[in-house]
Amino acid sequence: MLSDDAMPGFPRALERAYAGCRQLTRRHYENFPVASRLLPPAMRPHVAAVYAFARQADDFADEGDRAPRERLALLDDWRRRLRAAARGTGGETDPVLLALGNTMRVCDLPLALFDDLLSAFRQDVTVRRYRTWGDLLDYCSRSANPVGRIVLRVGGFRDAAFDRAADPICTALQLTNFLQDFRRDWERGRLYVPAEIWSCCGAREEDLGASVLPPPWRAALAETAGRTRALFEQGRNLCDRLPGRLGLELRLTWLGGRRILDRLERTGCDPFVHRPVLGAPDYASLLWRALLWRPASRPPAPRAA
Repeated sequence: MLSDDAMPGFPRALERAYAGCRQLTRRHYENFPVASRLLPPAMRPHVAAVYAFARQADDFADEGDRAPRERLALLDDWRRRLRAAARGTGGETDPVLLALGNTMRVCDLPLALFDDLLSAFRQDVTVRRYRTWGDLLDYCSRSANPVGRIVLRVGGFRDAAFDRAADPICTALQLTNFLQDFRRDWERGRLYVPAEIWSCCGAREEDLGASVLPPPWRAALAETAGRTRALFEQGRNLCDRLPGRLGLELRLTWLGGRRILDRLERTGCDPFVHRPVLGAPDYASLLWRALLWRPASRPPAPRAA
């Protein structure tokens, strides 16, 4: 029997490839389910394929004990194989690339968006500190923003105003994840709070070894959280305007990201003591708030392509 995400009319090998992508998303999501049932059924396999591709690239960049040169070689090979899969020239056996190649052709997804993602994964291998806020935003413009634009296109929306509004939301979600995982990233040798922020707060890297964050570091995270909250607000109009089930999922995600910031701030901005996460009770209340969403204004929603 085919699952509810199966794609009748496609070869069985392709259906199995999409099923494998769905299994991977179920194993790895944390804050929100990827390709959840809130999305239109036709979107779910394609979103799962995009996520599985990025998940595998992230593993190349971050997991295991490979040397940087080996990680970069794996990412370069992943990029080369993606191009072949997108052309549909045959010969690809990896289920993730098989599914994503089909998704790119069916949904007419630009290769440039995936190149941006891969450039960010390469940067994770070689860059472990950020000097300025602008440097960090540049990274997010490639590590997070392409995902929003891809999902919009999978949903049938090709609107420059939607893209511009999605970018700050995606950046804010990425920054929220950095704040949430501040301790994990530090233990892996990465620091995503820019030096221009923590140095202005009087923080020092050598003070990060304790079990709690010193006040200057909590101040630095509070400043970063405030800037992140402003980015959520900057993109809020997309939550107001995006119609249908995709709009509902976006509103749920937007609300969830802000709630994680609320949790962080309630701990005094110290994720060393308590990592802010969402639990099962949160999803019901957030979904209710998403369903009762009231836009600040009501401009006409553009049609799907």
